[in-house]
Parts: sequence; structure tokens; C-alpha cells
Amino acid sequence: MTIVDRPLPDRLQYKPEKIELDESVKKAKAALLNDIKRSVYIYRCDLGGCNGCEIEIFATITPVFDAERFGIKNTPSPRHADILVYTGAVTRPMRVPALRAYHGAPDPKLVISYGACGCTGGIFHDNYCVWGGTDRILPVDVYIPGCPPTPAQTIYGFAMALGLLGQKLHHKDIVEDGSVKAQLRFADVPYKVRTTLEREARLYSGYRIGQDLSDEFMEALERDGSVFANINDLIAAQSDSRKAEVFRKLRGDLEDMVVTPEQQEAQLKKGLERVVPHGDQPDATTQAILRGAGVQ
Repeated sequence: MTIVDRPLPDRLQYKPEKIELDESVKKAKAALLNDIKRSVYIYRCDLGGCNGCEIEIFATITPVFDAERFGIKNTPSPRHADILVYTGAVTRPMRVPALRAYHGAPDPKLVISYGACGCTGGIFHDNYCVWGGTDRILPVDVYIPGCPPTPAQTIYGFAMALGLLGQKLHHKDIVEDGSVKAQLRFADVPYKVRTTLEREARLYSGYRIGQDLSDEFMEALERDGSVFANINDLIAAQSDSRKAEVFRKLRGDLEDMVVTPEQQEAQLKKGLERVVPHGDQPDATTQAILRGAGVQ
């Protein structure tokens, strides 16, 4: 029995071919790397490690460090992943699963080599059953070294992949003058009327479309001329019967909120009757209020 204590010659070892990217995929990946402005999904693939890196990744996504506040979310399937995180040295049995995960993720995708073993093979780099680091078989975009990397290093590496650092470098804070006041939309429409119309429009047509319809309706209220004439013109101009029906509903709601002079006088009398008992002569202050309101 012979024990071999030295590596086999290169000519006797199988050399895996590294995947090369097309130029179009490289451009799409560069755009994803620098300009992504949405939440991204990350898929982790363990190719043969001690689970130290996994413990730190789990610490990163828990509430203490909360990587999700940066829009970084974990996904159980590579088919939904934007970023593939490879941990551990690439062992021979895990080479094919690593390639399957890579091909299963949609283009453009980013590859992160995580930990010392993922970057270079680590202490297992010359082991008989280890290919080496992730870049021996896959095109790596970001390396996060460490044994294992800390959660802070992990978030920093993810930020590099997302382009968050570049966005922060170009960030500008705009502070307005304290004397400048925000201009309210439809300031001429009474507050209660505005909120009621917005609420009813959203009940009729949903939150987003209802808001648009209520804005269009209140623009008609602020036009010069008769309010109800403008609303009738708005309804008549609609080619969509559904929008016209919503505007008719809002017109009915507005009519219910309008108080005519006769209604105002009746409500004022009813309120004063609660203050001045029936048959008693009102005092001078009450008489002045009545004269100011035009009530005899």
C-alpha cells in the first residue's frame, strides 16, 4: 500500500472550465450593479464550509442588524434571486449544484463570493476534493473576505453590490427656507368637503384611481363660473361611462353638503331655540345675532 503525500501532477487533474459571460450580459449586469433602485432577493448556496459563514449571514438578516432595511431580502429559490451568495470552498460534489443554482437564476445576476473559503478556498485550498474559490467556476462580482465575515462586513459587501455606497456619495440634502410654506392643493375647497370627496371617490374606484378622480372633480370646483355647471360639463365630457358615474355620485355627495339660505336660517332658529326658551324675549345680544344672520 502506497500513501501519496504530495499533490498529483496537473496533467492528471481535471480542470473545470470557468463560465464566460456574453458582452450583453456584462452590460446588463453593470446596470444592475450600479443603478438598481428596488429591493433585491438573495439566494445563499453552501458549497462546502464549516457553517461559520452561515451563522454570520443569519445574524445579518435578523432584527439586530436588519439587512432588510436596505431592501435586501432572502429567497429560498435561485429562480427569484438577483444576487447569488456562495459560501465555503467549492468541493467536487457541490460543483454541479453550484452551476445549477447559477443557471437557474435569471439574468442579469450578481455573484458574491463569501468568506475566506469562498474567495480562495481558505485552509482547504489544496485539499484533494476542493476545486478552490468560487471564481474557479463562476464569474464573481464582489468578494467579502473573512473567516467568517462579520455582519457589518456582510452589509458593506451587499451595499457594494447594490451600489448603495455610490448613491450615498452623490446624495444631496435639500433644506428649504423656513419662511417658505407648502402650497396646499385645492385650498379654495373647504377642508371637510375635500376630505369627504376624496374618501367617497376612493370607496367608488379604489385608492389610486379614486384619488385621481377626486382631484379632477375638485379642479372643476375651482374653475370660474357656476360650480354645478362646471361639474355637469365635466360629466358630459366623459367618454368612459364608469368615470361619468363616479362624478355623478360625487355631485350627489356635494349637493348633500351644500346648505341653502333657507336651510341655514332654519338650522339657526333651531339652535337658538335651545338657548332661548319658546315664548321668552331674546336679550340684546341674541337679537343682534339674529339681525346679523337675517333672521326676523
